[in-house]
Amino acid sequence: RSLTVWISTQVPHMMQAVLAGLFDLPEQRVRVIAPDVGGSFGIKIHVYQDDVAAVALAILLGRPVKFVATRRESFVSDIHAREQTIEVELAGGDDGVVSAMRARITAAVGPYSAYPRSSVVEGGQVLRLLPGPYRVRHYDGTLRVVAQNKVVTSQYRAVGHPIAAAVTESMLDVIARDLGLDPAEVRRRNLVRPEELPYTSATGNVYDSGSYHAALARLLEAAKYDDLRSQQAAARVQGRHLGVGLSCFIELTGPGAQFYGVGGAPISGQDGATLRLEPSGAVTALVGVTDQGQGMPTAFAQIVADELGISPDGVAVRSGDTALTPYGGGTWASRGMPIGGSAALLAARALAEKIRRVAATLLEAHPDDIRLGDGRVGVSGARDRGMTLADLARTVHFRSNELEGLEPSLEATVHFTNAQPGTFTNGAHLAVVEVDIETGRVSVLRYVAVDDCGRVVNPALVAGQIAGGVAQGLGGALMEHCAYDGAGQPLCGTLMDYAVPTAADVPPLELHHLETPAPSIAGGYKGAGEAGTTGAPAAILNAVNDALAPFGAAVTDQPITAERVLRAIRAGRRPGG
Repeated sequence: RSLTVWISTQVPHMMQAVLAGLFDLPEQRVRVIAPDVGGSFGIKIHVYQDDVAAVALAILLGRPVKFVATRRESFVSDIHAREQTIEVELAGGDDGVVSAMRARITAAVGPYSAYPRSSVVEGGQVLRLLPGPYRVRHYDGTLRVVAQNKVVTSQYRAVGHPIAAAVTESMLDVIARDLGLDPAEVRRRNLVRPEELPYTSATGNVYDSGSYHAALARLLEAAKYDDLRSQQAAARVQGRHLGVGLSCFIELTGPGAQFYGVGGAPISGQDGATLRLEPSGAVTALVGVTDQGQGMPTAFAQIVADELGISPDGVAVRSGDTALTPYGGGTWASRGMPIGGSAALLAARALAEKIRRVAATLLEAHPDDIRLGDGRVGVSGARDRGMTLADLARTVHFRSNELEGLEPSLEATVHFTNAQPGTFTNGAHLAVVEVDIETGRVSVLRYVAVDDCGRVVNPALVAGQIAGGVAQGLGGALMEHCAYDGAGQPLCGTLMDYAVPTAADVPPLELHHLETPAPSIAGGYKGAGEAGTTGAPAAILNAVNDALAPFGAAVTDQPITAERVLRAIRAGRRPGG
C-alpha cells in the first residue's frame, strides 16, 4: 500500500520519515506534497496531532480525508512562543564598556514539546544569544523551564533572537542613560571589532564573519542620526514626545547538520538540488528547499542561469514533492539560500562542467576553452565555432553515439551542508516613535534598517524578507499577545482578539544592505528571513523608553500596550519612581 499526503508544511521529507515510521510504511511508499502554502514562519516545521489523525483516518477508511482547522482551532493546536521572563545584570566601567553579564531566564512552555523539536530550544537560544554582537567576555547564565497548562510552545520565526536582542539592547540604553553617553557610542565601544573575526562569544557561538561596526556606521549615516536628535529636542520643547531607538543584533542562519544531528531528531541539515538540461535547452531544477512566499524559485533560477549562461526564464524550479526532489531538510532557520542555494550553485557548476566536456568533443576543443553564454556554447577566441545549448542537448539525448567515451547525461545532483554550526547574519536598525502620554498610544514614524545577509542574489527578494520581518517584529513589540484567563483558557479565538499589524501600522521602511560573504557557504550566502523580526522589537522598545525618559519611566514588557505605557509613566512620576 502507498500513502500520498498533501500538507501545509515546510519540511516534506521530515514529514515523510515521521509518517512512514508512525504507520509502519516503507518511506518510498509515502509521498508528501507541500505546494506553495503561504506564510509559515516556523509554525509548519512541527508534526501536529491533527496531521497524524487525518492520515490515520484515511488509512482506516481507505479513502481521502481532508482536514482544515478553523481559526479558533488553530489558536489552541498550533504552537505558541516567546513567553519568557529575564533578569539581567551587566558589569562595566564608567567608559560604558561591558565586561560581564549575568542572566536568569525563566521560559514558559506548554505541557509537552511539538515533535520532533523541543520546547526548550527557544530558551536555550536566548541563553546563548544574550551577549549579542558585543565583546562580553564573562557570562553567567541559567535557564529554568516552567511547564504550564497552556498551548504547546516551540519554534517561531527567529527563535530566541528577538528576545535576546530586546533584553541586551535595552540594557545598553540603560547604561547610556546612567553614564550620560549617547546610545550609539555605547554600542561602538562594545561591538566586536573587524580584526577579531572569527570571534567566539562567551557562550561558544562562533561569529564567522560580519560587519558590526560598518552596519552601525551606515545606519547612523542613512538615518541622519545627529539631525534626529536635534529634531527630538525641538519636539520636546513643543510638548511632543519622540523617541529614537537603536538595535544591533546577530542572527544564526544556515545551521549545519550538527545543529540537530546530535539529538538524533529526524531533521536533515543538508539539502540537495538536481539540475537537468532538457532537449529544448531549458533547465529543470528540482530542489529540496520549499517555498512559502520567500521567492526561492526566482533566486534559484538566477543562480542556475548565471552559471549556465542562460536567462532565468529558461529555468523551471520545482520543489515540495518527496517523489521528485532530492532529500533535504526543507525551509527553517534562514537556511534556504545558505544551504539550498549553495546546493543549486554547486549543481549548476557540475552541470556546466558536463556541458563543457560534451561541447569540447563536438567542437573539437579543450574543455577549459569552452565558454557558456546567451544560451550557447562556444570556443574562446573562435567566434565561428559554437552551437546552442538546445543543439548540444539534443545530441546528448538523441544521438549519444556521436559522443564516444562520454556519459550520455546532462543531469547533475549535489547535496550541501554547512561544515560549521551556522553562519551569522548581522544588522543595525533604528526606529523613531511618538508616544501620546495622555493615551499611551505609540506611533511608529520612521524605521531604518541596515542588514548584512552575505552575498545578495536578488535585492528585491531580500528587501521583501526584511520588510516582512520588520512588520512582524512591530506586531510582536506593540500588539500581538495570546491572552489566557486564570484557569488557563485561551481568550483569543480570532484575529479580532489577537491583533496583527496592518499596512496602516507600518511606516515606510528605509532598507540598506551590506555584503560580507559567509566563509563556510559555497555561494557566500547568509539567511535574510529572520533579521527584521530580530531587530524590530529591540529598536521599538528602546525608542519608546527614549521617549519616556524625561518622566523617569521605562517599559520592560512586550507587547508595549497603551496600558503598560501609562502605567510606566505613572510609576515614573511617583516619588522614588
